[in-house]
Amino acid sequence: MLALLCPGQGAQKPGMLESWLELDGAAERLEAYSAVTGLDLRSLGTTADADTIRDTRVAQPLLVAASLLSLHALGLERGVVGATAGHSVGELAAVAVAGVLSDDDALRLVRERGRAMADAAAARPTGMSAVVGGRPEEVAETLERHGLTAANVNGGGQVVAAGTAEQLEALGEAPPARTRVIPLQVAGAFHTEHMAPAVEQVRAAADALTPSDPTVPLLSNADGAVVTSGNDAVERLVNQVASPVRWDLCCERLVELGVTAAIELCPGGVLTGLARRTLPGVETLALTGPDDLTAARDLVARHGGAR
Repeated sequence: MLALLCPGQGAQKPGMLESWLELDGAAERLEAYSAVTGLDLRSLGTTADADTIRDTRVAQPLLVAASLLSLHALGLERGVVGATAGHSVGELAAVAVAGVLSDDDALRLVRERGRAMADAAAARPTGMSAVVGGRPEEVAETLERHGLTAANVNGGGQVVAAGTAEQLEALGEAPPARTRVIPLQVAGAFHTEHMAPAVEQVRAAADALTPSDPTVPLLSNADGAVVTSGNDAVERLVNQVASPVRWDLCCERLVELGVTAAIELCPGGVLTGLARRTLPGVETLALTGPDDLTAARDLVARHGGAR
């Protein structure tokens, strides 16, 4: 069984779309995506520097557009994908993969999500740090002591802590035993109470959409559940803004479903890296550019379709 994975914020890289635009129809598709988001996605994906595409208002639409662009380049037939999941903002691409929202509606929603989360982050200096290693219970106790939230529980011994700049500084000075604390280049404490002001703005944008029920099993960041209702999928997207991402539970569900291979859409690399620890025995491939398409199609031929 084949799964499609959609990366989250932080996976973006300068120039990540340049090679994709050499494919027939890709430039026109990206131009249409730009019209929907009100952003020049071509320049953002080809010539913009790392600081420019780190901006939450830019990064989130750019990432979803990149995943969708690579999805269409892959050219999958109906019925070959057994499951899909996206990490954080990647879940906006996953709902399009699953047929819950059209590309345009997913991009409209992520445009508002990026704006709302950027506004919420600007209210107070907050951020996120990865905590790698350590005993889970000791990590949880330390985060609680510092007043931090486990905003992303990624599995494989990685938790992303989120909170105020002062709380994160204290974590760096007094980390859990046998861990590395790595500050992340993000603009705020995403998926925590600090994002609460953004929820209603995202909800207002979501209420204008008409979702369809998934045609591909869609996994939720909230609890790893397979979502069967389009309305439920969108409601979960809204709540996700200020709630932790349980990628560990998504990975557990993929294993339970019998997934044997996973392709990470552009800009691939982060989730396939995690998969080596969280999806044992699952063959993985990261779509970083058109040169990966031949290998990806081979993977689809060997693992796609009903099992």
